[in-house]
Amino acid sequence: MAQFRLQGSKVLAVDMTGDAVKAKNGSMVAYEGDMTFKKMTGGGDGLRGMVTRRLTGEQMTVMEVKGHGTCYFADRASEINLVSLNGETLYVEASNLLCTEASLRTGTSFTGLRGASQGNGLFTTTVEGTGQAALLSDGTAIVLRVTPQTPLSVDPGAYIAHTGRLQQHFQSGVNFRTFLGEGSGEAFQIRFEGDGLVYVQPSERTTIGGDV
Repeated sequence: MAQFRLQGSKVLAVDMTGDAVKAKNGSMVAYEGDMTFKKMTGGGDGLRGMVTRRLTGEQMTVMEVKGHGTCYFADRASEINLVSLNGETLYVEASNLLCTEASLRTGTSFTGLRGASQGNGLFTTTVEGTGQAALLSDGTAIVLRVTPQTPLSVDPGAYIAHTGRLQQHFQSGVNFRTFLGEGSGEAFQIRFEGDGLVYVQPSERTTIGGDV
């Protein structure tokens, strides 16, 4: 099994003994030992994942890295966050996914308007199974717990990923600047309810709803 560890906060080191990982194409910055690199088409598992991504326009080009030794990954000096999955599903924006163990299944899932926060259509990337994944964030991410008693509202430009049994509701025409009287009324919020974790970065993307 590949072992994920951080070298500082912006470099992921993966120790492999004949294992394989799937990583964002071009994210390898160095390696020790004997490694092979293979570009993978699509980013989802099988033909269905490839076709879905083509139809939705979601871009996620990945490579398979396999071998013996240590491989180092990074992407534009972004912060890296490790997530351990135990039979769960991780929902993550494609651009925020750096690396996963090869045993984890990747694909796409319909999630509604939130998936379009980066022009990715109405789908988002899913990672399922047992193993580790590494997420990218613009700045140090925070992990917020949602419970039935404490729902959470998130700016879609700051959203990275979530796990757990969460329901999403979208409030169009409302954003955080609206509360200050500065909003255009074109943006929206994501409201999470249920039981799970939401990963949020301290930086905002430009979304289809405008600046939020």
